[in-house]
Amino acid sequence: MSGSPDYTPPKVWTWNKANGGQFASINRPIAGPTHDKELPVGRHPLQLYSLGTPNGQKVTIMLEELLALGREGAEYDAWLIKIGDGDQFGSGFVAVNPNSKIPALMDRSGPKPIRVFESGAILTYLAEKFGAFLPTEPAARAECLSWLFWQMGSAPYLGGGFGHFYAYAPTKIEYAIDRFAMEVKRQLDVLDRRLAESEYLAGSDYTIADIAVWPWYGGLVKGWTYGAAEFLQVEEYKNVLRWADSIYSRPAVQRGRMVNRLSGEPSSQLHERHDASDFDTRTQDKLAAAE
Repeated sequence: MSGSPDYTPPKVWTWNKANGGQFASINRPIAGPTHDKELPVGRHPLQLYSLGTPNGQKVTIMLEELLALGREGAEYDAWLIKIGDGDQFGSGFVAVNPNSKIPALMDRSGPKPIRVFESGAILTYLAEKFGAFLPTEPAARAECLSWLFWQMGSAPYLGGGFGHFYAYAPTKIEYAIDRFAMEVKRQLDVLDRRLAESEYLAGSDYTIADIAVWPWYGGLVKGWTYGAAEFLQVEEYKNVLRWADSIYSRPAVQRGRMVNRLSGEPSSQLHERHDASDFDTRTQDKLAAAE
């Protein structure tokens, strides 16, 4: 087994910043701001401060889906928060999300701004505000919220567990990778069994449950996440693959996946989004050509 088999935890833990690996500059055992920095405010009712990670994609996909439905009040400004640079620890961001994690939303459509943080809370807030992608019939609503919260409880095992130890940890630890690979494959089997009996997670309709789960697990089986598709044998999960392809075919999903994105083809990166026309004029390939 690789790793440090001789390690014995001390009686009292102390922070050794050097053990943080590539995230040493942003991970710390305390909360609160590290510097003063106000957040920009654009012209739209909704102000999103985010990054194009799976958690960030949930909200930009939701907003693009709402706009595709014709909900004009869902127009938004998406501001880039570079978590590698510590933007999430600026005083303005911490005021919107005291947990210093993306995404964070300010709704300025009413007389008093409303802050919403945690991606599941944002999806629910927007679904209720605009009356879309969340069933109102009690049984269907319960099913939708159950799968939404399934994602909230499960994805940390995929991201902070498997993804961290498989792709990012400075030392490859066999026990940790095996432990979390086993759990991620179990989760994929949970999804696969559900999607064998249902077109979408909550039933026959596309909902915020799908919008929450797809960036994580859809991205995983599509081969976009951690370079782990072969390792996890994702081709086994035929129903998840069918569902992932179906959702990716939606134009709003493709647009939402571009917003605040810092990786991939330049044509797929829209660092900030302030108008629908930005998808045609302000992707990184277009900006580079203009220079």
